[in-house]
Parts: sequence; C-alpha cells; structure tokens
Amino acid sequence: MTPKNIEPARKYGPGDTMTPESLDPVREHIAFQVIGQHDLVDGMLICLLSDGHLLVEGMPGLAKTTAVNALSEAIEGDFHRIQFTPDLLPSDLVGTDIYRHEKAEFEFRPGPLFHNILLADEVNRAPAKVQAALLEAMGERQITVGQKTYLLPQLFMVLATQNPVEQEGTYHLPEAQLDRFLMQVVVDYPNHEEELKILALDNDRQREVPKPPAKPLPQEELFAMRTHVANLFMDPKLNRYIVDLVQATRNPAAYDKEMARWCRFGASPRASLALARCSRARAWLHGENFVSPEHIQEIAADILRHRLLLTFEAEAEGITTDDLIKRLISLVAIP
Repeated sequence: MTPKNIEPARKYGPGDTMTPESLDPVREHIAFQVIGQHDLVDGMLICLLSDGHLLVEGMPGLAKTTAVNALSEAIEGDFHRIQFTPDLLPSDLVGTDIYRHEKAEFEFRPGPLFHNILLADEVNRAPAKVQAALLEAMGERQITVGQKTYLLPQLFMVLATQNPVEQEGTYHLPEAQLDRFLMQVVVDYPNHEEELKILALDNDRQREVPKPPAKPLPQEELFAMRTHVANLFMDPKLNRYIVDLVQATRNPAAYDKEMARWCRFGASPRASLALARCSRARAWLHGENFVSPEHIQEIAADILRHRLLLTFEAEAEGITTDDLIKRLISLVAIP
C-alpha cells in the first residue's frame, strides 16, 4: 500500500504573497464555531506551521473537539476522528493484513493513521499497547506492520484531547509519548462575555448549520508557509537562550535552590527543537520578520509543561509545572 500522493511544496520567492493573512479564512472558520479559546486556536496553527502534534487538555464541554473539527474542515486533506477506549486495539489505528482468497495473498488495509489530520479523542483512555502504536507514527511519520514499513502522508498531524480531572478508566500517558507532542495547550473556561456569545451562537446554529469554507487551504500553500516559517531569522544568541532554558530544567540547582526542590526531571532535546520551531511560527503569525526573546517566553509553557516532572514535595505543596516554568523564565538570563 502506498500513501496518498501529495505534490511537494514549490519554492516561493520574494514576490509571492504567503503572509499570516493567508490563514485568515482558517481562523474565521474556526471563530464561526468556537467562541474565545484563542490560546487553543493559536496552538493549533503553530503546530500546523511547525509540522508537529498537539495535546489539548481541558474539562469536558470547552469546545476542544469542535475546534479540531473546524480546523480539519478548513484544511485540504483527509480527516478522521477516533474515540480512544479501553478496548481499542493497535490494529484499530495502524491497520492490518487481510488475507484475500481470490489472490491467495495478504493485503494491507490501512487504518486511521493514514489520514492527514487525526483527532485522538480522550487519548488517555486507551491502554499501553495502543499508546505504543502511536510512537512510531508521531516520531518517524511511518508505521511498521509485520515486516513492512509504510510511510504516512506528508501532511500528518495528531490532535489529541484529554480530561485532566477524571481518572476512572484512564491510563497515564507515557513520558516517551508526551515528548512526541510538540505542544500541550491547557483550555480554560470562557469568561462571562464569551459565554454570552456562546449562547447567541447556539441560537444562530438552530437557524443555520455551519458549513465548510468554499475553498479549504491547499496543502501546497501550507507547505509554502512552513518554508517561510523555517527560514525566519533567529539570532544565534537566541539559540543559546533556548538551550540555556532547557539545560536549566536538567540542572536547576545551578540557578535556584527552590527550583531544584521542585523539578525532578528536565526536558529532552526535543524541547529545544520545539522552542526554536514554535517561536518562529509564533513570530510569523504576528507578522514579525525575526524571532525575539518574548516569542520564546510566550511559547515556553506550552512546550515545556508536558516535558517536566515535578518532585513529590512540589506536588504536595500545590506547585504546578506552569509555576516552575515561570520561575525558570525569571531566572535564566536573556543573552
């Protein structure tokens, strides 16, 4: 089985019009269905531009699934949603070999992982074997079934959701899998004004069903945007700043006794790569021609919160990973 053919991104020159405004139709389509949740929308777009996967954490009813569905409708490509449950099997994700009597041979039937955008709803409800099936796909963009390896589409993005409170019937995501998510965005409750708009939007929906945009964003244009983002200027001193931030999570005692008391394990080199890629994407989305330290600091929590492990002492005191990251940013000097 060969994955769906996708034309490679062509090189856009200085005269091309690939700007952040090119994503306005995508934003407008999401905003038509989701009120507020700006951090979630920005996180989805940053991961889309950075060629990474997103973990969304929040209580039920906060439009996590709705936002992902809206994004998939606005992007050209195949979309599949799979509800993770305790009885899910790895073959339900990757596919399986089917024996064809008429051909007297096995034929591979691809699973949901061969779609461009995969919504893994309540990803922490699946057991370890299913979680392991995602590791190769998310890290290497391929899957292995038996003795054969199959490449996934050029555009491949996993958007996973999980409930942070309910623990019955859930499994803790392994650190190896968490590390493969480029970002983790925490979704909070809407404010008073936003919730009033949600009620108004619900009344409008009873009269008008949301429709996909007339022209979804072509994959070729998305790949061109990724090229622009990857080529955005970043001063070499900021590379050092990124490494200093990540190194500080592994050796917190060199910066602060309190931070050393909170942090049990630091972030991997994937965090450094993610900080560089996502800060470029954030700067590009804001219309900037270069990355500043503020872009790195603004994205740091979403990059690091799922890659740090707190000590038991910190958890007992009610310290969160976000508290640790705030202290980290305040202590590591900007070059």
